[in-house]
Amino acid sequence: MNNVYVVGAGATPVAEHYGRSLADLASEAVRAAFAQAPGLDARRVGAVYVANALGEVMASQGQLGAYLAASVGLAGVAALRVEAAGASGGVALHQAAQAVAAGDCEVAVVLGAEKVTDRLDGALEAALALAADAEAEGIHGVTLTAQWALLMRRYMHEHGYAAEAFAPFPVNAHANAAKNPQALYRFGISADKYRKAGQIASPLNMLDCSSVADGAAALIVASESIARELAGPRVRLAGTAVASDTPSLGARRDPLDLLAARASAHVALGRAHMGLGDVQVLELSDPHGIAAALALEAIGFYERGSAPRHAADGAITATGRTPLATAGGFKARGDIAGASGVYQVVELIRQLRGEAGPAQVAGARVALAQSLGGVGVTAATSVLVAEAP
Repeated sequence: MNNVYVVGAGATPVAEHYGRSLADLASEAVRAAFAQAPGLDARRVGAVYVANALGEVMASQGQLGAYLAASVGLAGVAALRVEAAGASGGVALHQAAQAVAAGDCEVAVVLGAEKVTDRLDGALEAALALAADAEAEGIHGVTLTAQWALLMRRYMHEHGYAAEAFAPFPVNAHANAAKNPQALYRFGISADKYRKAGQIASPLNMLDCSSVADGAAALIVASESIARELAGPRVRLAGTAVASDTPSLGARRDPLDLLAARASAHVALGRAHMGLGDVQVLELSDPHGIAAALALEAIGFYERGSAPRHAADGAITATGRTPLATAGGFKARGDIAGASGVYQVVELIRQLRGEAGPAQVAGARVALAQSLGGVGVTAATSVLVAEAP
């Protein structure tokens, strides 16, 4: 298998883009990605992988592979849509990496795009709930937020925490988003403000719940020979993996153990010939503090029941042991549904290139991105390594 590199990465701001179309957002992201790879001829692109979770129900558009490939000037190449709820972006990147590594193409574009804010909140909640088990959960009106709230309540019961213990996660996310001009919420919050916030799905409150918004992000994935033709720092996609779990929380032996998150991270790190101790910055699916805590523990960064304590000690800040959500994460950058996994890697590329500005993690050379579909149903993990030019 050939080495695989990410040679370009770009994204639009996350916002309520009422005046823009899905194709318009996608075009901006792809142009930004190609701007990072000057000299790369777009005619060398052999495949386009579109990560999108909600196109049919929220944008009334199917055939998104061909539709968006044509919209961004890449008509004629193999193009398909990848759907795995919130893990769509990570799975699309995995597919692109497999194609380039196998020699099926020299260059592939991974494009994540979602347009959701033109619809009413009820329609959006119903669309997001499609990531759950329709027969066991959806039929009862259970939303993803309600499921995460149930897990948070169980976690608090088992490990003796109050809800306030999860405040460090959104506080850190907002502090980082305040430095990110592309973030949805560019302001800080305090633990006291978190404590006083209104309830959404108890014990989850308004400041511990992300907002789903519009945006697009793009990555250019290329073979080593292509990467060596281009100037500037190189970022190698050292390992990717995808795993899944049963969609129904009630059918899981231990709902607080995100099996897919652990399995995909273990395989991706193994393929990269790296361990947890090598990872210097990471992006996780963190629409709520409980989601970040469970992922950190499932992957193995912290023991079960300890993630909130480590977060309170500063472990998730830019100078901590596991720098997290350096551009704001799902909570403050914004949740872009199926495009979120692509945004994660765009942000980590900036870290590995030393271009993250005031959010830069000093000396970051190895990064891990993990996106979850549903409540840990699908997990896609990528390990990226900065190499000298």
